Amino acid sequence: MKKQEIITFKVDRQLHDILKNIPNRSEFIRSAIINALGSTCPLCNGTGVLNPDQKGHWDEFTADHSLEMCDNCNELMLVCSRDR
Repeated sequence: MKKQEIITFKVDRQLHDILKNIPNRSEFIRSAIINALGSTCPLCNGTGVLNPDQKGHWDEFTADHSLEMCDNCNELMLVCSRDR
């Protein structure tokens, strides 16, 4: 059996009140964290800020790529200009 680790964190009263009524809170929180990590920006790791080296890589990447609005879902997406 895999050894499980325990992680604790603080929440405000409002979030506590919401979470206390969720059956199997641990599974809910594990699932929410895994889903959030899967949606994290791979470049900045979710910080929202690029360090100078990351910015340099981003600038190189955007020389051949652009951000455009998707016609289907109206969300921004990366488009490679070489594919056109």
